[in-house]
Amino acid sequence: MDDSSNKFTISEDDTANQQERLLPIANVGRIMKQILPQNAKISKEAKETMQECASEFISFVTGEASEKCKKERRKTVNGDDVCWSMGTLGFDDYAQPLKRYLDRYREVEGERSSTSQRNEDEARPSSSAAEFNPSPKPF
Repeated sequence: MDDSSNKFTISEDDTANQQERLLPIANVGRIMKQILPQNAKISKEAKETMQECASEFISFVTGEASEKCKKERRKTVNGDDVCWSMGTLGFDDYAQPLKRYLDRYREVEGERSSTSQRNEDEARPSSSAAEFNPSPKPF
C-alpha cells in the first residue's frame, strides 16, 4: 500500500493553503514577546500554537460578521460588524472595549482628515492672493 492512498497524508497543496490562512509567525512571535520579560524565550511550538489559535479566532469572528453582511446584502465587513460578531459569539468582555476603541479611532481619523484638508486648503493660493502679489519673483 503506497502513501497516496492514505487519507491522512497531507499534500503540499494542503500545507500551502493552511499557511495562507495563518498569521505570519514572525508577527505572532513579536506580539508574544511584547508581554514577556525581555530575557524570556518562546519555543517554536508555542509560537505555532498561538499562530493557529489567533488565526482560528480571527476566522471565527470574521465568518460570523460575514454572515451578517450576507443577510443584509452587503459585501463589505466593517468594524461595527466585527464588534457585533464578537458580542454575538459570547465575547462581550471584548466587544464593548473594541467598540470604544473603534469609535475613538474613527474620531481621531476624522480629526486627522479634517486637519489635513485644512492644511491643503491653506497651502493653495487663492485667486485674490495671486492678484495681490505686485512683484513676481524671477526664475
